[in-house]
Amino acid sequence: MGLADIQDLDLGALETWCADAGEPRYRAAQILSWVHRRGAGDFAAMSNLGRGLRTRLAETFAVGRLEPSHVDAATDGTRKLLFTLPGDATGTRAASIESVLIPQTDRPGGARDRLTLCISSQAGCGMGCGFCATAQMGLVRNLRPAEIVGQVAAALRLAAPEPVTNIVLMGMGEPLANYDAVRLALEVLTAEWGHAISPRRITVSTVGLAPLIPRFIADTRVNLAVSLHGTTDPQRERLVPVNRRYPLATLMAACREVPLARRKRITFEYVMLAGENDADGDARRLVQLLHGLRAKVNLIPFNPFSGAPFAPSPRVRIVRFQEVLLSHGVHATIRESRGQDIQAACGQLAVARPAA
Repeated sequence: MGLADIQDLDLGALETWCADAGEPRYRAAQILSWVHRRGAGDFAAMSNLGRGLRTRLAETFAVGRLEPSHVDAATDGTRKLLFTLPGDATGTRAASIESVLIPQTDRPGGARDRLTLCISSQAGCGMGCGFCATAQMGLVRNLRPAEIVGQVAAALRLAAPEPVTNIVLMGMGEPLANYDAVRLALEVLTAEWGHAISPRRITVSTVGLAPLIPRFIADTRVNLAVSLHGTTDPQRERLVPVNRRYPLATLMAACREVPLARRKRITFEYVMLAGENDADGDARRLVQLLHGLRAKVNLIPFNPFSGAPFAPSPRVRIVRFQEVLLSHGVHATIRESRGQDIQAACGQLAVARPAA
Protein backbone atom coordinates (compact mmCIF):
# COMPACT_ATOMS: atom_id res chain seq x y z
CA MET A 1 0.00 0.00 0.00
CA GLY A 2 1.35 3.45 -0.91
CA LEU A 3 1.95 6.30 1.49
CA ALA A 4 -0.90 8.66 2.35
CA ASP A 5 -0.86 11.96 0.47
CA ILE A 6 -0.19 14.75 2.98
CA GLN A 7 -2.49 17.01 0.92
CA ASP A 8 -5.46 14.97 2.19
CA LEU A 9 -4.81 16.27 5.73
CA ASP A 10 -6.18 19.45 7.23
CA LEU A 11 -4.18 21.61 9.61
CA GLY A 12 -5.66 20.03 12.75
CA ALA A 13 -4.87 16.49 11.65
CA LEU A 14 -1.26 17.38 10.84
CA GLU A 15 -0.89 19.28 14.12
CA THR A 16 -1.94 16.09 15.93
CA TRP A 17 0.58 14.07 13.92
CA CYS A 18 3.33 16.55 14.79
CA ALA A 19 2.46 16.42 18.49
CA ASP A 20 2.49 12.61 18.43
CA ALA A 21 5.91 12.77 16.75
CA GLY A 22 7.24 15.01 19.52
CA GLU A 23 7.26 18.13 17.35
CA PRO A 24 5.68 21.54 18.07
CA ARG A 25 2.21 21.89 16.60
CA TYR A 26 3.21 25.02 14.66
CA ARG A 27 5.33 22.80 12.42
CA ALA A 28 2.13 21.67 10.71
CA ALA A 29 1.47 25.11 9.19
CA GLN A 30 5.11 25.30 8.06
CA ILE A 31 4.88 21.91 6.36
CA LEU A 32 1.59 22.67 4.61
CA SER A 33 2.88 26.07 3.50
CA TRP A 34 5.83 24.33 1.83
CA VAL A 35 3.47 21.92 0.08
CA HIS A 36 0.75 24.34 -1.04
CA ARG A 37 2.27 27.84 -1.17
CA ARG A 38 5.73 26.86 -2.41
CA GLY A 39 4.77 23.75 -4.35
CA ALA A 40 7.41 21.57 -2.70
CA GLY A 41 7.17 17.98 -3.87
CA ASP A 42 9.99 16.68 -1.69
CA PHE A 43 10.20 16.89 2.08
CA ALA A 44 13.98 17.17 1.81
CA ALA A 45 13.52 20.67 0.34
CA MET A 46 11.82 21.96 3.51
CA SER A 47 14.92 23.67 4.80
CA ASN A 48 13.46 25.19 7.99
CA LEU A 49 12.56 21.75 9.33
CA GLY A 50 14.94 19.50 11.22
CA ARG A 51 16.46 16.55 9.39
CA GLY A 52 14.76 14.05 11.69
CA LEU A 53 11.31 15.55 11.02
CA ARG A 54 11.94 15.57 7.28
CA THR A 55 12.89 11.91 7.44
CA ARG A 56 9.76 10.98 9.42
CA LEU A 57 7.60 12.91 6.98
CA ALA A 58 9.13 11.11 4.00
CA GLU A 59 8.60 7.75 5.70
CA THR A 60 4.93 8.54 6.44
CA PHE A 61 3.59 10.69 3.62
CA ALA A 62 3.81 11.31 -0.10
CA VAL A 63 3.24 14.62 -1.91
CA GLY A 64 1.10 13.95 -4.97
CA ARG A 65 1.21 16.17 -8.03
CA LEU A 66 -1.48 16.29 -10.70
CA GLU A 67 -0.48 17.07 -14.25
CA PRO A 68 -2.95 17.19 -17.15
CA SER A 69 -2.60 14.24 -19.49
CA HIS A 70 -4.09 16.36 -22.28
CA VAL A 71 -4.98 20.02 -22.84
CA ASP A 72 -7.49 21.15 -25.49
CA ALA A 73 -7.59 24.78 -26.62
CA ALA A 74 -10.76 26.42 -27.96
CA THR A 75 -10.91 29.24 -30.48
CA ASP A 76 -12.02 31.66 -27.75
CA GLY A 77 -8.98 30.90 -25.58
CA THR A 78 -10.71 28.44 -23.23
CA ARG A 79 -8.53 25.48 -22.26
CA LYS A 80 -9.84 22.12 -21.07
CA LEU A 81 -7.53 20.01 -18.90
CA LEU A 82 -7.90 16.25 -18.74
CA PHE A 83 -6.54 14.52 -15.63
CA THR A 84 -6.13 10.76 -15.32
CA LEU A 85 -6.34 9.68 -11.69
CA PRO A 86 -4.85 6.34 -10.70
CA GLY A 87 -6.54 3.74 -8.56
CA ASP A 88 -4.82 2.19 -5.56
CA ALA A 89 -4.65 -0.96 -3.47
CA THR A 90 -7.33 0.30 -1.06
CA GLY A 91 -9.99 -0.06 -3.76
CA THR A 92 -10.02 3.53 -5.03
CA ARG A 93 -10.95 3.31 -8.70
CA ALA A 94 -8.98 4.86 -11.52
CA ALA A 95 -10.87 7.79 -13.01
CA SER A 96 -10.66 10.69 -15.41
CA ILE A 97 -11.80 14.23 -14.72
CA GLU A 98 -11.76 17.58 -16.49
CA SER A 99 -11.11 21.17 -15.45
CA VAL A 100 -11.55 24.29 -17.57
CA LEU A 101 -9.64 27.59 -17.72
CA ILE A 102 -11.97 30.30 -19.00
CA PRO A 103 -10.66 33.74 -20.04
CA GLN A 104 -13.20 36.55 -19.92
CA THR A 105 -13.13 40.21 -20.83
CA ASP A 106 -15.67 42.99 -20.45
CA ARG A 107 -13.46 45.84 -21.64
CA PRO A 108 -13.05 47.28 -25.14
CA GLY A 109 -9.90 46.23 -26.93
CA GLY A 110 -9.87 42.70 -25.57
CA ALA A 111 -7.88 43.29 -22.38
CA ARG A 112 -8.56 40.31 -20.15
CA ASP A 113 -10.48 40.97 -16.94
CA ARG A 114 -10.71 37.50 -15.44
CA LEU A 115 -9.34 34.02 -15.75
CA THR A 116 -11.81 31.62 -14.15
CA LEU A 117 -10.92 28.03 -13.29
CA CYS A 118 -13.78 25.52 -13.21
CA ILE A 119 -12.85 22.39 -11.24
CA SER A 120 -14.47 19.03 -10.51
CA SER A 121 -15.38 17.53 -7.13
CA GLN A 122 -16.31 14.03 -8.32
CA ALA A 123 -15.47 11.79 -11.26
CA GLY A 124 -18.80 11.67 -13.03
CA CYS A 125 -21.98 12.54 -11.16
CA GLY A 126 -24.87 10.66 -9.63
CA MET A 127 -27.49 13.43 -9.74
CA GLY A 128 -28.87 12.43 -13.17
CA CYS A 129 -29.71 15.91 -14.51
CA GLY A 130 -30.92 15.43 -18.07
CA PHE A 131 -29.32 18.56 -19.52
CA CYS A 132 -25.79 17.68 -18.31
CA ALA A 133 -23.35 15.43 -20.17
CA THR A 134 -21.54 14.52 -16.93
CA ALA A 135 -24.71 12.79 -15.71
CA GLN A 136 -24.37 10.27 -18.54
CA MET A 137 -21.17 9.00 -16.91
CA GLY A 138 -22.92 8.20 -13.65
CA LEU A 139 -20.89 8.52 -10.47
CA VAL A 140 -17.48 6.88 -10.80
CA ARG A 141 -16.13 8.02 -7.42
CA ASN A 142 -15.59 10.96 -5.10
CA LEU A 143 -12.38 12.93 -5.39
CA ARG A 144 -9.96 13.18 -2.49
CA PRO A 145 -9.06 16.67 -1.20
CA ALA A 146 -5.63 16.31 -2.80
CA GLU A 147 -7.27 15.65 -6.17
CA ILE A 148 -9.52 18.70 -5.87
CA VAL A 149 -6.71 21.04 -4.81
CA GLY A 150 -4.37 19.38 -7.30
CA GLN A 151 -6.50 20.65 -10.19
CA VAL A 152 -5.96 24.20 -8.94
CA ALA A 153 -2.22 23.77 -8.50
CA ALA A 154 -1.89 22.30 -12.00
CA ALA A 155 -3.95 25.10 -13.56
CA LEU A 156 -1.92 27.77 -11.77
CA ARG A 157 1.26 26.30 -13.24
CA LEU A 158 -0.28 26.11 -16.71
CA ALA A 159 -1.64 29.66 -16.62
CA ALA A 160 1.48 31.31 -15.15
CA PRO A 161 2.43 34.09 -15.17
CA GLU A 162 -1.22 35.08 -15.63
CA PRO A 163 -3.11 34.79 -12.33
CA VAL A 164 -6.27 32.75 -11.94
CA THR A 165 -8.77 35.29 -10.59
CA ASN A 166 -11.77 33.09 -9.79
CA ILE A 167 -12.41 29.43 -8.95
CA VAL A 168 -15.78 27.73 -9.41
CA LEU A 169 -16.71 24.21 -8.34
CA MET A 170 -19.04 23.78 -11.29
CA GLY A 171 -17.24 21.00 -13.15
CA MET A 172 -17.96 17.32 -12.79
CA GLY A 173 -19.91 16.19 -9.76
CA GLU A 174 -22.12 17.55 -6.98
CA PRO A 175 -19.82 19.21 -4.43
CA LEU A 176 -22.13 18.76 -1.43
CA ALA A 177 -22.34 15.02 -2.13
CA ASN A 178 -18.59 14.91 -1.43
CA TYR A 179 -18.94 17.23 1.51
CA ASP A 180 -15.94 16.48 3.73
CA ALA A 181 -13.41 16.42 0.90
CA VAL A 182 -14.76 19.65 -0.59
CA ARG A 183 -14.76 21.38 2.80
CA LEU A 184 -11.15 20.40 3.42
CA ALA A 185 -10.14 21.45 -0.11
CA LEU A 186 -11.75 24.86 0.43
CA GLU A 187 -9.81 25.19 3.68
CA VAL A 188 -6.58 24.55 1.81
CA LEU A 189 -7.47 26.97 -0.99
CA THR A 190 -8.34 29.84 1.37
CA ALA A 191 -5.94 29.37 4.31
CA GLU A 192 -2.82 31.49 4.71
CA TRP A 193 -0.76 28.29 4.90
CA GLY A 194 -2.53 27.08 1.74
CA HIS A 195 -3.16 28.94 -1.49
CA ALA A 196 -4.48 32.04 0.34
CA ILE A 197 -7.23 32.65 -2.23
CA SER A 198 -9.95 35.04 -1.07
CA PRO A 199 -13.21 33.16 -0.34
CA ARG A 200 -14.98 35.92 -2.29
CA ARG A 201 -13.32 34.58 -5.42
CA ILE A 202 -14.55 31.00 -4.95
CA THR A 203 -18.06 29.78 -5.79
CA VAL A 204 -19.50 26.34 -5.11
CA SER A 205 -22.51 25.19 -7.12
CA THR A 206 -25.03 22.71 -5.74
CA VAL A 207 -27.96 21.01 -7.42
CA GLY A 208 -29.90 21.53 -4.22
CA LEU A 209 -29.03 19.11 -1.40
CA ALA A 210 -31.17 21.20 0.93
CA PRO A 211 -30.18 19.80 4.36
CA LEU A 212 -26.50 20.46 3.66
CA ILE A 213 -26.85 24.08 2.53
CA PRO A 214 -27.03 25.72 6.00
CA ARG A 215 -24.19 23.51 7.23
CA PHE A 216 -22.07 24.42 4.21
CA ILE A 217 -22.60 28.13 4.76
CA ALA A 218 -21.65 27.73 8.44
CA ASP A 219 -18.51 25.72 7.60
CA THR A 220 -17.14 27.88 4.76
CA ARG A 221 -16.93 31.51 3.67
CA VAL A 222 -17.19 31.00 -0.09
CA ASN A 223 -20.05 31.93 -2.42
CA LEU A 224 -22.98 29.59 -3.00
CA ALA A 225 -24.75 28.99 -6.32
CA VAL A 226 -27.93 26.89 -6.49
CA SER A 227 -28.88 25.10 -9.70
CA LEU A 228 -32.61 25.73 -9.99
CA HIS A 229 -33.63 25.20 -13.66
CA GLY A 230 -37.34 24.77 -12.93
CA THR A 231 -40.15 26.71 -11.28
CA THR A 232 -42.61 23.87 -10.44
CA ASP A 233 -41.93 20.52 -8.81
CA PRO A 234 -43.08 18.41 -11.83
CA GLN A 235 -40.93 20.49 -14.17
CA ARG A 236 -37.86 20.45 -11.94
CA GLU A 237 -38.19 16.70 -11.27
CA ARG A 238 -37.90 16.08 -15.02
CA LEU A 239 -34.74 18.16 -15.18
CA VAL A 240 -33.20 17.64 -11.73
CA PRO A 241 -34.26 14.26 -10.26
CA VAL A 242 -33.03 15.13 -6.75
CA ASN A 243 -36.06 17.43 -6.58
CA ARG A 244 -38.06 14.32 -5.66
CA ARG A 245 -36.12 14.17 -2.38
CA TYR A 246 -35.86 17.90 -1.82
CA PRO A 247 -38.76 19.67 -3.55
CA LEU A 248 -38.77 23.36 -4.28
CA ALA A 249 -40.43 24.36 -1.00
CA THR A 250 -37.75 22.51 0.98
CA LEU A 251 -34.91 23.89 -1.15
CA MET A 252 -36.12 27.48 -1.01
CA ALA A 253 -36.67 27.23 2.75
CA ALA A 254 -33.05 26.12 3.16
CA CYS A 255 -31.88 29.04 1.02
CA ARG A 256 -33.89 31.47 3.14
CA GLU A 257 -32.10 30.16 6.24
CA VAL A 258 -28.74 31.23 4.85
CA PRO A 259 -27.39 34.23 6.84
CA LEU A 260 -26.27 36.53 4.05
CA ALA A 261 -23.68 39.19 4.72
CA ARG A 262 -24.59 42.75 3.76
CA ARG A 263 -24.44 43.27 -0.02
CA LYS A 264 -24.18 39.53 -0.61
CA ARG A 265 -26.63 37.47 -2.68
CA ILE A 266 -27.32 33.82 -3.39
CA THR A 267 -26.80 33.00 -7.04
CA PHE A 268 -29.41 30.83 -8.75
CA GLU A 269 -28.45 29.12 -12.00
CA TYR A 270 -31.09 28.52 -14.64
CA VAL A 271 -30.29 26.64 -17.85
CA MET A 272 -32.50 27.77 -20.74
CA LEU A 273 -34.20 24.86 -22.55
CA ALA A 274 -36.41 25.53 -25.58
CA GLY A 275 -40.09 24.87 -24.85
CA GLU A 276 -39.29 23.35 -21.45
CA ASN A 277 -38.62 26.14 -18.96
CA ASP A 278 -38.21 29.35 -20.97
CA ALA A 279 -41.73 30.82 -21.18
CA ASP A 280 -42.79 34.15 -19.69
CA GLY A 281 -44.87 32.18 -17.19
CA ASP A 282 -41.72 30.38 -16.02
CA ALA A 283 -40.02 33.73 -15.52
CA ARG A 284 -42.94 35.07 -13.48
CA ARG A 285 -42.97 31.93 -11.31
CA LEU A 286 -39.23 32.34 -10.78
CA VAL A 287 -39.86 35.88 -9.54
CA GLN A 288 -42.35 34.48 -7.03
CA LEU A 289 -39.93 31.76 -5.85
CA LEU A 290 -37.24 34.35 -5.17
CA HIS A 291 -39.50 36.91 -3.52
CA GLY A 292 -37.88 38.31 -0.39
CA LEU A 293 -34.47 36.72 -1.10
CA ARG A 294 -31.35 38.71 -1.94
CA ALA A 295 -30.69 36.78 -5.11
CA LYS A 296 -29.23 37.03 -8.56
CA VAL A 297 -30.00 34.72 -11.47
CA ASN A 298 -27.52 33.44 -14.04
CA LEU A 299 -29.36 32.46 -17.21
CA ILE A 300 -27.30 29.75 -18.92
CA PRO A 301 -27.83 28.98 -22.61
CA PHE A 302 -28.05 25.19 -22.96
CA ASN A 303 -24.91 23.70 -24.48
CA PRO A 304 -25.89 20.65 -26.56
CA PHE A 305 -24.09 17.30 -26.34
CA SER A 306 -24.52 13.97 -28.07
CA GLY A 307 -27.81 12.31 -27.11
CA ALA A 308 -29.18 15.35 -25.28
CA PRO A 309 -33.01 15.35 -25.19
CA PHE A 310 -33.21 19.16 -25.18
CA ALA A 311 -32.58 22.08 -27.52
CA PRO A 312 -31.21 25.53 -26.62
CA SER A 313 -33.67 28.38 -26.17
CA PRO A 314 -33.40 30.96 -28.98
CA ARG A 315 -31.42 34.03 -28.01
CA VAL A 316 -34.50 36.26 -28.32
CA ARG A 317 -36.33 34.07 -25.81
CA ILE A 318 -33.44 34.20 -23.32
CA VAL A 319 -33.34 37.99 -23.59
CA ARG A 320 -37.12 38.18 -23.10
CA PHE A 321 -36.85 35.91 -20.01
CA GLN A 322 -34.19 38.22 -18.60
CA GLU A 323 -36.37 41.27 -19.28
CA VAL A 324 -39.25 39.76 -17.29
CA LEU A 325 -36.96 39.13 -14.32
CA LEU A 326 -35.41 42.59 -14.47
CA SER A 327 -38.82 44.27 -14.74
CA HIS A 328 -39.76 42.63 -11.43
CA GLY A 329 -36.58 43.73 -9.67
CA VAL A 330 -34.67 40.43 -9.94
CA HIS A 331 -31.01 40.87 -10.84
CA ALA A 332 -30.42 38.62 -13.87
CA THR A 333 -27.49 38.12 -16.22
CA ILE A 334 -26.91 35.92 -19.25
CA ARG A 335 -23.83 33.74 -18.94
CA GLU A 336 -22.16 33.55 -22.33
CA SER A 337 -20.99 30.09 -23.36
CA ARG A 338 -17.25 29.52 -23.67
CA GLY A 339 -15.32 26.59 -25.09
CA GLN A 340 -18.20 24.94 -26.98
CA ASP A 341 -15.96 23.80 -29.83
CA ILE A 342 -13.95 21.59 -27.43
CA GLN A 343 -16.96 20.44 -25.37
CA ALA A 344 -15.79 22.54 -22.43
CA ALA A 345 -18.88 24.70 -21.91
CA CYS A 346 -21.23 24.42 -18.95
CA GLY A 347 -22.84 20.98 -18.86
CA GLN A 348 -20.58 19.46 -21.51
CA LEU A 349 -17.84 17.84 -19.40
CA ALA A 350 -17.75 14.08 -19.85
CA VAL A 351 -14.98 11.54 -20.31
CA ALA A 352 -14.93 7.82 -20.89
CA ARG A 353 -14.19 5.66 -17.87
CA PRO A 354 -10.68 4.21 -17.83
CA ALA A 355 -10.46 0.49 -18.38
CA ALA A 356 -10.64 -1.48 -15.13
